[in-house]
Amino acid sequence: MNLSINFLSVAKMATDDYVGFTFFVGCMAMMAASVFFFFSMNSFDKKWRTSILVSGLITFIAAVHYWYMRDYWASNMESPTFFRYVDWILTVPLMCVEFYLILKVAGAKKSMMWRLIFLSVVMLVTGYWGEAVDRDNAQIWGLISGAAYFVIAYDIWLGSAKKLAVEAGGAVLKAHKTLCWFVLVGWAIYPLGYMAGTPGWYDSLNGVLDMDVIYNIGDAINKIGFGLVVYTLAVNSSEK
Repeated sequence: MNLSINFLSVAKMATDDYVGFTFFVGCMAMMAASVFFFFSMNSFDKKWRTSILVSGLITFIAAVHYWYMRDYWASNMESPTFFRYVDWILTVPLMCVEFYLILKVAGAKKSMMWRLIFLSVVMLVTGYWGEAVDRDNAQIWGLISGAAYFVIAYDIWLGSAKKLAVEAGGAVLKAHKTLCWFVLVGWAIYPLGYMAGTPGWYDSLNGVLDMDVIYNIGDAINKIGFGLVVYTLAVNSSEK
């Protein structure tokens, strides 16, 4: 009985709590996207099912963390930094795996996948260190994190991943290019959130932009958007 009461209890949220609102909407959007991706898996050729599965896993993992982050924010009115980075350390490498999965048809090697995963982990670990551990040097850690991000962007836009996408052509090339834009533009949202919540030469952003709102918007755009790009690729390839 007590367990059911605790499960059903929800911390009170103010009607003007726009930060909490984005946590709630983000949680529901990720849940809905997960259901959509999981239930659509069997509609496609076998070679695309793993890609759709990974898309569903990305949004499912995010939905679970957003459930906790939503309640953490409502109860403490503090940024759930730890939960957010646990989410990212799982989902961002999976987003890098998506590049490998869609480029397998062109002969992509696992070494490319592991390189992207390694760079994403460096990007996240240094970002967490600057945001939660060594805030006095947040701008330095942010610079290291940004460098790893730019190497990822270079690899997919101009490196071996781009060459494989060109060789594959057609729907694969189009999907790869769209994912590249998500990384270049969509992932660029996160540094704004980082700067809005940490000290540095960019202190003027503090109080103007809210870190959690920026992060929540970025997550919804990128995680769901990545999955929809892969879904569209699977649809177009299956129809052919």
